[in-house]
Amino acid sequence: MIIIGCDFHPSGQQVFCVSRETGEVVAEKWLSHSGDEVDQFYGCLPPGSEVGVEASGNMLWFERKLAKYGHKLRLGDAAKIRAKETRKQKHDRRDAELMAQLMLKDDFPELRWTPSVAERDLRQLLMHRHKMVRMRAQVKNQLQHIALNQGEQKKWRLWTKPGRDLLGKLELEPWRSGRRDELLELLDTLDGYCGSLDQAVEQAAQQNADACLLMSHPGIGPVISLALVLTLGDRSRFENSRKLVSYLGLNPAENSSNERRRLGGISKQGNPFMRLLLIQGAQTAVRGDTELGHQYRRLAVRKNKRLAKVMVARKLVVRMFWILKTQKSYPELVRMRGSSRNSVVTTTDDLSERPASPFGQA
Repeated sequence: MIIIGCDFHPSGQQVFCVSRETGEVVAEKWLSHSGDEVDQFYGCLPPGSEVGVEASGNMLWFERKLAKYGHKLRLGDAAKIRAKETRKQKHDRRDAELMAQLMLKDDFPELRWTPSVAERDLRQLLMHRHKMVRMRAQVKNQLQHIALNQGEQKKWRLWTKPGRDLLGKLELEPWRSGRRDELLELLDTLDGYCGSLDQAVEQAAQQNADACLLMSHPGIGPVISLALVLTLGDRSRFENSRKLVSYLGLNPAENSSNERRRLGGISKQGNPFMRLLLIQGAQTAVRGDTELGHQYRRLAVRKNKRLAKVMVARKLVVRMFWILKTQKSYPELVRMRGSSRNSVVTTTDDLSERPASPFGQA
């Protein structure tokens, strides 16, 4: 069997091939992605060869090509692979050789779970919707400024029918008028795109049992529920909710030594898109959940609103973890009233962790 360490780049890849039986170096070369070098190289290898590469984006075509030639792709954790290199020198050849040697020693830090092609396609749906919504927000902001320059401060009322009529009747200079008309036309187009994408996301969420369970919680809609399910994947990877909070980057960064303990802001590891959705969901959840709303207002007064939103987002992650682990909906699992120092779940017999921490430690 041939073992290939591959240092992947958008323009090409450095490969380092060794034989598993003898440890002999079979090939070592740079393959350009612009020509047919990749097909010629992998097409000549015996089927069943293993290719180790650091997990990165924009390599779906490479996965399909390896599957076409009957090779096995092994995606590795980039941070753990780099941690196994003791020398400070770093270049493509050494990286490819390191991955090949790690696979040869059966010490390659392979990812425990990778999303399927269908799951990655649903992620594209969520990201496409997110980008369209942001574009629509930028268009609305520009129209708001046009109205403000004419002394019309309507805020959200600018998007009602009377507000749109007022915006269309403003007497503006020729270029400003043309800009307003084009922005209004673009806004109508983006509204149509966002509406169809919202329907597609809702349909996909309704077809997923875990997403339907998560939507039973106030503030969790189709977008957040589907995004979390696609982000978690195999839930057995997380022993408890603290591991999930850390995976999403909502745990505090720490730089402690000896008796000195220093905690900073959130670590911001993991998927930034998922964190953004959780912060947005937190702002809605505090209006629908009495206990979360009470805790949010207390921390907002003591500290600030930004910190309070992060706290609620972290608590949402913990609750969603319990909902998925116990397969119980929000009304069955979460207490709507009571002290914040009490457990937020009815029972923790099925969980491998202690009850929720007090508010002061959130």
